[in-house]
Amino acid sequence: MTSIAMKEAREGLSHLVNRVAYAKERIALARQNKPMAVLVSVEDALFLEAFEERADKEDLELWARTHKPENAISWREAKKMLKGQ
Repeated sequence: MTSIAMKEAREGLSHLVNRVAYAKERIALARQNKPMAVLVSVEDALFLEAFEERADKEDLELWARTHKPENAISWREAKKMLKGQ
């Protein structure tokens, strides 16, 4: 992964976005040589979102299996509750 200073990133944001979008490069944005954020493609972001959702669903299912059934809620109900926070 390439690391670029925030100042340099500001000056060439359009170029960086093209590198991420078309070359599928991941670029870390750093301040004082400390990575602060990462630019990733939309495909990577969607993959991460799906991965997190799947992990959350698995955690909820595990919790539901190990707790009293009357306290269990559906994944759909849990998502609604989480979005409300």
